[in-house]
Amino acid sequence: MAGNVNKVFLMGNLTRDVEMRSLPSGMNVGNFGIAVNERFKSKDGEWQERVNFIDCEVWGRTAEIMSQYLKKGRPAFIEGRLRLDQWEDKQGQKRSKLKVVVDNFQFVDSRTDGGGGGGGGSSGGGSGQSQVSVPDDSPAIDHDDIPF
Repeated sequence: MAGNVNKVFLMGNLTRDVEMRSLPSGMNVGNFGIAVNERFKSKDGEWQERVNFIDCEVWGRTAEIMSQYLKKGRPAFIEGRLRLDQWEDKQGQKRSKLKVVVDNFQFVDSRTDGGGGGGGGSSGGGSGQSQVSVPDDSPAIDHDDIPF
């Protein structure tokens, strides 16, 4: 098989608010964690659940949107790629950390307490949010009917 694939899709709940910072270049970067539940049958046939905690990094406009609308506990569907960071700590020990670099995301619930619904983000151009437009002569839309 030719080539490599590095693609991750996760749906879970944020374990902390998106922590934003700006680099000297002016680019924004956000860090957050996501908890993903895994349900499986043990050898004795009992259902068990395990929670996986995954660190994530998001850049640019997508980081700004996620920081604005997603808070701790809020569900999200993220799409990204794995990246292994390696460094040496103060004691000279080699350290490493595997994280997900988020390319896109989608809101999973339809909460309106975060400033409104929207589609998702993308680090490449555009506002990063889906918009719903309604013709002037159409009936009013109940916000509960909108799927996002």
